[in-house]
Amino acid sequence: MVFSSSLFLFYFLPIFLVAYYLTDVKYKNFVLLVSSILFYSWGGPKFIFVILGTTLVDFFLVQQMDKAKNDTKRKLLLTVSVCMNLGLLFYFKYSNFFIENFNEILGLFGCKNVQWTKLVLPIGISFYTFETLTYVVDVYRRVHKPLNHFWNYQLYIIFFPKLIAGPIVRYHDIADQITDRSKNDTIDNRLTGFFRFVIGLSKKLLIANTLGREVDIIFAMDPTSISTGMAWVGIVAYSFQIYFDFSGYSDMALGIAKMVGFKLPENFNNPYVSQSITEFWRRWHISLGSWMRNYLYIPLGGNKVKTNARLYFNLCFVFVASGLWHGAAWTFVVWGAYHGLFLVLDRLFLLRFFKKIGKFPSIFITFFLAMIGWVFFRSDTLTYAFDYIGRLFAFDGVEFTLYLDNKFWFYIVMGFLFSFITMFGFGKKIESFFYERNYYKADIIPALAVCLMLLFLSVGTIAIGGFNPFIYFRF
Repeated sequence: MVFSSSLFLFYFLPIFLVAYYLTDVKYKNFVLLVSSILFYSWGGPKFIFVILGTTLVDFFLVQQMDKAKNDTKRKLLLTVSVCMNLGLLFYFKYSNFFIENFNEILGLFGCKNVQWTKLVLPIGISFYTFETLTYVVDVYRRVHKPLNHFWNYQLYIIFFPKLIAGPIVRYHDIADQITDRSKNDTIDNRLTGFFRFVIGLSKKLLIANTLGREVDIIFAMDPTSISTGMAWVGIVAYSFQIYFDFSGYSDMALGIAKMVGFKLPENFNNPYVSQSITEFWRRWHISLGSWMRNYLYIPLGGNKVKTNARLYFNLCFVFVASGLWHGAAWTFVVWGAYHGLFLVLDRLFLLRFFKKIGKFPSIFITFFLAMIGWVFFRSDTLTYAFDYIGRLFAFDGVEFTLYLDNKFWFYIVMGFLFSFITMFGFGKKIESFFYERNYYKADIIPALAVCLMLLFLSVGTIAIGGFNPFIYFRF
């Protein structure tokens, strides 16, 4: 079950909200937990027991770790929990990848391949594994006390708005909200949550899906057979598709959470107006970047290292890991390394260069660099990616009308508009109107009119059974 499906919009969400609002406050967490288990079980019934089982073990391990007065015992329990969770992630997500590559090496030496039944990837395993790790590490660091009741901890892990598409929520950011949401459970938060959800839904269904249909057609073609113009149209469209898809799901998650009294961290902040790749990663998938910084980059030494060489190694290592987090394929590894390289180049000279040339050229160059990176992210193989990049710079034709209609071009323009509008003061005002206003006291009529129109258009696309992929399945 996904947020943009008819099952979720017409049945699950309305029933859930009615049940939640009508339930006494002391039973609301129970409604949330049961709903979350049902939500996940609908698409992956076999794997719900994996989540329930590992979280049960983790809960008791952390309880014992918190009570332990011996540092050696605390470190031992921490190690057991981290190894269990990372082992689960590596088994399900990376086993196929490593065995396929191992078999290729064996083939080079004429050896018999290892027989292996491919594993099915549990939906959202990367998200809930990282969140489980934050719980363990935050308690170990004594950032926050552990939860006293297992079902409250289970709710933190399996809370359905964030379960399969993020954001990645660190334990100490949400721990107090699990037990007391009274200050956030207001009429205005419910309204702003509804508006945020509708905005995210329209991003996904109207912009991302419309562009994604044509992107799939272009990337299914032999890259050596397409013109330079078509290649650029494909990667520009994909850049907008992935942004409005990912940020759309994040908006929906934040919106649903807000409707039930939770405040989740922001996950995207207009990344395409960034003036460097460094800034891009402060704005793109913010929760992942924050997790990598706090739980990987800083433990490696972060900026506080003796040599620049070690600093650059830390940056590249973290971004290669970030690439692997997104998917078990060499294309994701190269994508991560690509961004790591430009973070190093930023520190060497690019930031000074961008400062010298000014705001708008810097934004254009950064967007260009991000688009080249997206080629690796979208391609199934490195060979395809390099062939596609070759077509971008072949300059052998501008024919790009194939398969493309007026609706596609309209949403390309919308993609440009809503990706870059915050470069200007009036764009920031428009964004703040929909994301930050107190609607209950003012401005409810225009905001409600816009959101109802977007909801009508979005629901219409679902009703006609249009193209509706869920690209988070790879994560």
